[in-house]
Amino acid sequence: MGSDSLSDNSLMNRVKEGDLDKLGLLFERYKRLLFSYFYGMNRNAEVSEDLVQNVFARVLKYRSGFKGEGSFKYWIFHIARNVNADHYRKNKNVRYLDVSAYEEQLESGSRADTNLEQKERLDFLNRALMRLDPDQREILMLSKIEEMKYSEIAAMMEISEGAVKVRVFRAMQELKALVNKGNGDAKIASHK
Repeated sequence: MGSDSLSDNSLMNRVKEGDLDKLGLLFERYKRLLFSYFYGMNRNAEVSEDLVQNVFARVLKYRSGFKGEGSFKYWIFHIARNVNADHYRKNKNVRYLDVSAYEEQLESGSRADTNLEQKERLDFLNRALMRLDPDQREILMLSKIEEMKYSEIAAMMEISEGAVKVRVFRAMQELKALVNKGNGDAKIASHK
């Protein structure tokens, strides 16, 4: 059995026991997911890369806290949320405006020859997403982009699963309203 076939929890248990080389495999498995999460929150590639590094520094520092009872993905995203919160506490007044790298991340899973119209729609959607309040943006990132289960999000945020469903619904409604408002604005502007 090769080390690539080990489960995330098995790898983390090895890291916990002192086999720190296994952290590199976990990094390879999770760096893109974490980057996508952070980039969705701040739209700055450089900051997002730094935050991914901070997550793995904390994984190493707090490896003894991994119990292996739930999924590793849940555990690492719990750390990521804390890293993100700490970053925003330290940088309250900083605004990030770098959309291009996020587009590349999203496109890497699809065809690279995306046409201009699709890029414009993606850019428009990203701008609408950034207009949501950070809590709404985060819950959409976790549920829709990272595809975490509502039960995992509920445990991470220490709220009920029903509350997660309501928050996701409200955030989607707000996002749809922003998109529809923006489409109306675009149509009005193009008719002038």
